[in-house]
Amino acid sequence: MTILLITSGSILLILLLGKINMEIKFKKQVTTLFANSTNISDKKYSISQLENLPEPVQRYFKYVLKDGQPYISSVRLTHNGFFKTDLKKDFIKISGEQYFTAQKPQFIWKGTTSMFTARDYFIDDKGGLIATLLNVYNVVDAKGSNFDEGELQRWMAESVWFPTNFLPSEYLNWTAIDANSAKLSFHYNTTSFDFIVRFNGIGEIVEIEGERFMTPDKKEKWVCKMANYQERNGVKIPISDQAIWRLKEGDQVYAKFEVLKVDYNFPEKF
Repeated sequence: MTILLITSGSILLILLLGKINMEIKFKKQVTTLFANSTNISDKKYSISQLENLPEPVQRYFKYVLKDGQPYISSVRLTHNGFFKTDLKKDFIKISGEQYFTAQKPQFIWKGTTSMFTARDYFIDDKGGLIATLLNVYNVVDAKGSNFDEGELQRWMAESVWFPTNFLPSEYLNWTAIDANSAKLSFHYNTTSFDFIVRFNGIGEIVEIEGERFMTPDKKEKWVCKMANYQERNGVKIPISDQAIWRLKEGDQVYAKFEVLKVDYNFPEKF
């Protein structure tokens, strides 16, 4: 009995220390993220910037932003939802917190389940994914050029939560497709990619589609679906978001998130 109690106590101590260590690492990454970027909120959005943009893109900005609105420099948000670790497995509950910077493309996301914690990131021009079982043992530690590109794509697609990031810039331009879609082209350092962005009649972005590495050597169609737009801090953003692999056998949803809280220009960890 005594041996059992000591063993159980040791396990609890290891798990507690693992959780503390995880929080220290995550806080350090958040601090680095904000230190790497500068404030751009002195810039103001003007409706005159829309003059030469495709009509559905103009419709979007007129819907989500107000003329004269400051650019968003940084974002922090929390969410809950469901996640699949494998397309063949069932959804599990997940909660998350995420941080973005706009002047320099960067984000870090931490998703927590009952069994593991995942950190998905693009910081200082490097992307990666770390999944840690019970906050102790890394079961995934993936990085490399494919992850650099994939995480940068995630940052770009999730700009729906800070839409001034979709305004034309040295990195980004829009090309017309039809009345309800447009091509977003993005180039940063040595990485370039295109998204097809689809809009509804009132101007909401409802779907973003591109090609992303699903495995180290193969790209598949990757889709983000957005819904349930609400005004938060003066900006209209989607509260519901799904991440999908669009495969030959059909759409495979692997993440379903609901935004709980979002703050702009507050460069600190929750």
